[in-house]
Amino acid sequence: MEKNISLQVADGTTMAAYAAYPDKGTNNAPGLLLFQEAFGVNHHIRKLADMFATEGFIVIAPELFHRTAPKGTEFSYNDFASVMSHYQGLTNEGLEADIKASYDWLSTQKVKMDEVFSIGYCLGGKVSFLANAIVPLKAGISYYGGGTDQIADKAKNLSGKHLFFWGGKDQHIKAENINTVTAALDEAGKDYINVKFSYADHAFSCDERANYNPTAAKEALALTMSVLKG
Repeated sequence: MEKNISLQVADGTTMAAYAAYPDKGTNNAPGLLLFQEAFGVNHHIRKLADMFATEGFIVIAPELFHRTAPKGTEFSYNDFASVMSHYQGLTNEGLEADIKASYDWLSTQKVKMDEVFSIGYCLGGKVSFLANAIVPLKAGISYYGGGTDQIADKAKNLSGKHLFFWGGKDQHIKAENINTVTAALDEAGKDYINVKFSYADHAFSCDERANYNPTAAKEALALTMSVLKG
């Protein structure tokens, strides 16, 4: 089965994606939308996709910068300056189209469509929240999703429970940003789990970044799998 795939998006663009498949095949497997950090569908994201596939999921990780960057573009973790123009080029409308194209691809793989989840890291954490609001998911998961507060009005549309992870030492995401999200969920009466690791920083789950915290990463993964397998 092809790991490097291309999807046609409703706005006429073509989006590359990385796919990972469970050993048992895709028929009747649960599905997982995996959303990248701001640095592309890089080695770390592909490794996560492969890991979740070993847990029985068919996984798709779309390249969210496909409108502004060539296929396969990755950025160094030390070069956020090169990311900025692509990050600023994202729109909610474009992301929604990308989410729907990825979700539709899962439906072609004979996935159990009542067991589709989303997960995202950094930029992808915000996108995972957006996905939970626009396609029918069993649950969504967001790791340190900066900017999620900017789309807190989507909380009322969440289809599944949502799990959030934050780093208490994260200087990029403030307590008031998190509070904006949880307040919107409370007002909408939505189910969620909100976890802050006081001893962890932004990107604590990525073992290829300086802020990697193995303890927090292990604990977060355990809860992640509980939600995905629950």
